[in-house]
Amino acid sequence: MRELSVSVLPAISDIDPAEWDGCGADATPFTTHRFLAALEASGSVGQDTGWHPSHLVARLDGRVAGVAPCYLKTHSQGEYIFDHAWAEAYARVGGRYYPKLQCGVPFTPVTGPRLIAQSPAVQGALLQAMAQVAQQNGLSGAHVTFCTEAETRLGEEVGFLARASEQFHWQNQGYGSFDDFLAQLSSRKRKAIRKERERAQGFGGTIRSLTGDQIRPEHWDAFWAFYQDTGGRKWGRPYLTREFFDILHDTMREDCLLVMAERDGAPVAGALNLIGRDALYGRYWGCLEDHRFLHFELCYHRAIDWAIAQGIPRVEAGAQGEHKLARGYLPSQTHSLHWVADEGFSNAIAEYLRRERLAVDQEMAVLTEMGPFRRG
Repeated sequence: MRELSVSVLPAISDIDPAEWDGCGADATPFTTHRFLAALEASGSVGQDTGWHPSHLVARLDGRVAGVAPCYLKTHSQGEYIFDHAWAEAYARVGGRYYPKLQCGVPFTPVTGPRLIAQSPAVQGALLQAMAQVAQQNGLSGAHVTFCTEAETRLGEEVGFLARASEQFHWQNQGYGSFDDFLAQLSSRKRKAIRKERERAQGFGGTIRSLTGDQIRPEHWDAFWAFYQDTGGRKWGRPYLTREFFDILHDTMREDCLLVMAERDGAPVAGALNLIGRDALYGRYWGCLEDHRFLHFELCYHRAIDWAIAQGIPRVEAGAQGEHKLARGYLPSQTHSLHWVADEGFSNAIAEYLRRERLAVDQEMAVLTEMGPFRRG
């Protein structure tokens, strides 16, 4: 018999980067040791943030065989799989929804492995450990957000509830240029995008796509101002600290694509993407000047340009946003898993999820039909 054990780490620095990434955590940039370490070292998660690192590490005969990025949460901000209504309903009947255990990447609605292991047995052990940690510590439940479809099936087998949501992704069909992509759209949509891009590019300045050593520290100074503006309007305060971007520059600038708009020599808007093996991930956008359609140009069209040039199969432009549909980003299903300690509450959520899944399936079908691509 081989011995399998799972332990909890209060900091990502408590495990060697090679051991963490060696389990397959580098499938996306966001689950790598370097990204999670940047969040912790910068103070973006940890004390006073409501995100308290509680990472799971599975060991088989003493050797690291699987990991899962986990956090003890005292709120539901920065998750993008919304359970605020669950928390309110539980509180109305005298329950305490927080704290809860959250498996996922903070502030990052990107699908990828969460039960990071080669063996399904180890993945199952990580799931069971989440439920045990929640139960032993009096937590309301354990949640796995933006996991893979295969992980969802495994979770259902061990008693987790599956939830379906949607995002909008652009798929590269082997296009040689942006015009090749436009040729697949209806005439009306094709003309609209061309006019949109012409208007955006005529804002009175230049647009540059930067990666690796092309990104300089002063670019992060400018982007921090953009990020603060967007974060202040959307969330009340930005999730990430200024130091996070300095660490990102030091450890991950080869993973970054920064699209910057400059006018009269000064940056006025920017969009940050992270580069994965098979996808370009749009993350943050911000501006100091309002120019019509510049947001769409920097976040969506330039991302498509770059993905085509680099042969990247997919662009994921973040959570929500039906406005992405007209720009070639079609509905794509995302997945999450939920284990709820209270049986009655769990049954109520299961019924809610059943109804929600039907609504999501219907909406995705309608939106796909409304997409900009030529019929036939």
